[in-house]
Amino acid sequence: MEKIIPNKIHLKRSKHIIEKLTSAEIAKLWAAYMGNTMCRNVILFFLQHVEDQSIKKVLDDAYLLSEEFIQTIIEILIQENYPIPVGFTEEDVNLGAPRLFLDEFYLHYLRYAGKAGMSIYTAAIPLMTRPDIRDFFIHCLDSTIKLLTEVTNVLLEKGFLVKPPPIPTPEKADFVKKQNYLNGFFGNVRPLHGLEIAHLYDNIDNNIASKGLLIGFSQGAKHEKVREFLIKGKELTNKHIELCSQLLHKDNLPSPMILDHLVTTSTFSPFSDKLMTFHKIDMFSMKIRSYANAMSLNGRHDIGLMYGKFLLDIGLYVEDGAQIMIDQGWMEQPPEAVDRDSLTLK
Repeated sequence: MEKIIPNKIHLKRSKHIIEKLTSAEIAKLWAAYMGNTMCRNVILFFLQHVEDQSIKKVLDDAYLLSEEFIQTIIEILIQENYPIPVGFTEEDVNLGAPRLFLDEFYLHYLRYAGKAGMSIYTAAIPLMTRPDIRDFFIHCLDSTIKLLTEVTNVLLEKGFLVKPPPIPTPEKADFVKKQNYLNGFFGNVRPLHGLEIAHLYDNIDNNIASKGLLIGFSQGAKHEKVREFLIKGKELTNKHIELCSQLLHKDNLPSPMILDHLVTTSTFSPFSDKLMTFHKIDMFSMKIRSYANAMSLNGRHDIGLMYGKFLLDIGLYVEDGAQIMIDQGWMEQPPEAVDRDSLTLK
């Protein structure tokens, strides 16, 4: 395959800037590097098998974007005399492996991964104090939004996307008058309001892509513990899909359809066990943010309790994955503060 050369972002850093990178800037650059080197490998493999030309264009654009972000982060870290993280390399992907997903899945994956990237960049921007680093993350966010718009447009054009369900237009603005508005288990339980519907839909949308990925990953995992971890993730994700869908269906609202049929029967994994384990830790961490956001905008006791249980499920699952990564020597250490206690013992 011909190598794609990305367009470089020109950092607006004055040569007179002598500010060292802050802990927040280093940490967010590190996280962006890890996430983009991982996704670059996944997308590069997808490009080996894609047949639909409009989907291929979106994959090309996504690959270019990841490569651009990676090269810019490397440039920043070299300027700061900071070591380049290992991240994920060509050793973590086998481009000659058989097809693992059908073309439609690639769009759902990009939508799923793009939202994860946006959450990193959105959280980073208010924490950045050096202008050039802030401009970089603004560029990352803006570019990812444009990519997600492109992905969504192709999904809609091809009829692959179930839109969030509509709700009636109210006759007038109104106010809540009774405490039973918060009921969820007993008594008069009100229908879902718009914010609850939006986040139930979004969490199902994320989880159906996550489940499809887990099915494909688990089919080819080499280590038994990794395979068990991925299967557990699939079962957990399926449970969350079912519970969120039931809430929508109870109010006669549609939910996104599962994508399991878009996974082939190949049992030859194109990805290293290290990449697959990290991928699910990273994406399940995104679910923590997504569930917590949904919980904060919820107004019913039953839904709040459901999200609370989801957060506990995900927290325990991510810890299981971290233990596997540590045991196998795969977990790259994030930048950290000085251990003053250890210094005093020297």
